[in-house]
Amino acid sequence: MKKLLILLFTFAVAFSLAMPVFAQETETKTETTTTTTKSLMTLHGTVSDDGKTFTNDKDQKAWTVQNPEALKGHEGHHVSVKAHVHADKGEIHVVSVKIWKAKG
Repeated sequence: MKKLLILLFTFAVAFSLAMPVFAQETETKTETTTTTTKSLMTLHGTVSDDGKTFTNDKDQKAWTVQNPEALKGHEGHHVSVKAHVHADKGEIHVVSVKIWKAKG
């Protein structure tokens, strides 16, 4: 009986010491996931003449377009785009595009 109690105590101690290691590993995975996830945003602005950049109306920031083929036919136009914004790279990945007529 005494050996069984010592064995159970040993497993309990080992398990409690291992828990912070598992918790730390989970946190790291969560942080990595959130930094690589990019939200879908709607932006209004003008497509450059070559279709490789998009200038946002709100702050006049010029974004490099990762997939300029999505803007083909809209060069020089004022449009509304739904895009994944990669602010750290200064790039957008266009998902959809529509001609936009601002009110006013």
